[in-house]
Amino acid sequence: MSRSEARHPAATVTSADLLDRLRAGLPADAVLTDPDVTLSYANDMASFCPAGTPAVVVLPRTVEEVQHVMRTASELRVPVVPQGARTGLSGGANASEGCVVLSLTRMDRILEINPVDRIAVVEPGVVNATLSRAVGEQGLYYPPDPSSWEQCTIGGNIGTASGGLCCVKYGVTAEYVLGLDVVLADGRLMSTGRRTAKGVAGYDLTRLFVGSEGSLGIVVRATLALKPQPPKQLVLAAEFASGAAACDAVCRIMADGHVPSLLELMDRTTVRAVNDLTRMGLPDTTEALLLAAFDTSDPAADLAAVGALCEAAGATQVVPADDFAESELLLQARRSALVALEAVKGTTMIDDVCVPRSRLAELLDGVEHIAEKHQLTIGVVAHAGDGNTHPTVCFDAQDADECRRARESFDEIMGLGLELGGTITGEHGVGVLKKEWLARELGPVGVEMQRAVKAAFDPQGILNPGKLF
Repeated sequence: MSRSEARHPAATVTSADLLDRLRAGLPADAVLTDPDVTLSYANDMASFCPAGTPAVVVLPRTVEEVQHVMRTASELRVPVVPQGARTGLSGGANASEGCVVLSLTRMDRILEINPVDRIAVVEPGVVNATLSRAVGEQGLYYPPDPSSWEQCTIGGNIGTASGGLCCVKYGVTAEYVLGLDVVLADGRLMSTGRRTAKGVAGYDLTRLFVGSEGSLGIVVRATLALKPQPPKQLVLAAEFASGAAACDAVCRIMADGHVPSLLELMDRTTVRAVNDLTRMGLPDTTEALLLAAFDTSDPAADLAAVGALCEAAGATQVVPADDFAESELLLQARRSALVALEAVKGTTMIDDVCVPRSRLAELLDGVEHIAEKHQLTIGVVAHAGDGNTHPTVCFDAQDADECRRARESFDEIMGLGLELGGTITGEHGVGVLKKEWLARELGPVGVEMQRAVKAAFDPQGILNPGKLF
């Protein structure tokens, strides 16, 4: 329970009171009360994250309807948990007991695409891939591309400050959010940011909301920066006899000033899992596979230069793609990685530790030792270009001892990340899963200041309670 919750205990309210108030300002089909239906909204995709039973699920279509929900919840002091597509991996969208689940998936309109200002204005329920394709038709590009881009929503991406494969060159969601319309806990509507290319008026509240996991307000509209659509990228695959050699290649590539559009690493466990699932014929003998891509005017020349650096780092084989179709095949292997690892045992815990690029080899080596210690399969896929790793613990959810070892190994990996000067999350968020670890990373003063910000925006503590800290 947060301090704000302790100061403002929930008022006594009946389910009938809540439902009557909500229905007074919402269409009948926007209020879901069937227990089997509401229960299906209780969780996101994270393991080991407790969830409560929602009192009701609401699916507004307009800003005014969201305001009505928040006014009602504020007056009755009922917790509200905002949700998108529930593809999150930290329990950040998990229901609180007796809460209103506020699903924003019906607010899915692209309101504007402006090629001159290079912006898009969208509602939070717009799916990432839908936006990407829509702006692509006008010669524009929205770079953030989480692995769940075909399902995840822009609102969810903003809530967790999502990244993706292209981060090494193009950056993460926070760098593309120019302005927001936000419904606050008491139902007031606030606008932050701008539509202009530059602007420094006042505190940067836009950045404050990005990554706040629905704990400060409900994003109902976003103004996003776009880029001109780049040329198609060509991909190179380099095999290495050790993870350390592959990480050395990453360091050489970055130190030499190259700016790949993608620089991804898969360890041997991941490569074998992808082969088992897809039959792609990736090299089973490799200890680490590095994929580098360029979307420049002369990608072949850039790949040749990077290939030479890989060979200098000890690559056993370097294979540049001959064309865009072959490049896409290699990228499909990387996009299949997390699904392939889930197939190993049926359940995974996907860690999200980000370390300085110079410490990447130590992270991989440490994860291997942790896997041996706990007798578990742990595959590592990484956005190597920015040091963001996804150690993925594979386990049998029906085996209590294996579940225990999985959780212990997950925690040890996060501890290792902090020891190496990193952070517990690069793009997945804190949610429920990493609350304890956020406190360790920030320290007591940092947590106190974070709670003070939360209290300023949500004094009753009704917005996504129990998350972050």
